[in-house]
Amino acid sequence: MTDRVKGLIGAELRVVNIGLDLFGEVLEDQGVTTVHMDWRPPAGGDRRLSSLLDRLKGGTDPSSPRGGQSG
Repeated sequence: MTDRVKGLIGAELRVVNIGLDLFGEVLEDQGVTTVHMDWRPPAGGDRRLSSLLDRLKGGTDPSSPRGGQSG
């Protein structure tokens, strides 16, 4: 990590990189400690399919006005 970045942050930067490999790789190339987490949106980002999967699992439907809560 460059001295300029260290001065801005005030401490050594450590990053959890979620899903975007290139972002983490660029940080690692600059000496930043990086942990990669392979994450993708549920159902490939398809909201309707994600809602159906939530209902099957007994969860709430985030697209409903009350978050799937009754009453």
